[in-house]
Amino acid sequence: MSEDLPTSNQTQQELIPTVYAVIGIIVLIILGLGMVGGIIYLASTYPAELEALRDVFIIALALESCVFGIVLMLMLIMLIRLVNTLEYEIKPILEQTNDTIGTVRGTSAFVSKGVIRPVVRVTSVVAGVKRGAQTLFGNPRRNLPD
Repeated sequence: MSEDLPTSNQTQQELIPTVYAVIGIIVLIILGLGMVGGIIYLASTYPAELEALRDVFIIALALESCVFGIVLMLMLIMLIRLVNTLEYEIKPILEQTNDTIGTVRGTSAFVSKGVIRPVVRVTSVVAGVKRGAQTLFGNPRRNLPD
């Protein structure tokens, strides 16, 4: 029964990440509220400067979307090159490998039927004849005088 109950050390180790997550969420909420309050204060106090700041952020976002567009085009080009590599270089290699495996299978079947089986049959016949001769005539080494 004592194995079912968690120890205080295990409970503390499980609570530590939860505490960090809760603290992080609270800090983000406070920062968000502070930013909203700051923007409202700046809008009522310095409207012209806030409009200029807004324009700078709009320009920055436009530049960022241009950069993302360029990066997406580069990724598309790389994806097209990858597909071409797979289709025109890897696929023929795999087909040649399959052909080679088929050839190896055929060769091993031919060697098995044409070489191994006859050798096994001849060896078994020779062993049978040798054993039959030993049975009929005895062991020739034992027949020799010492």
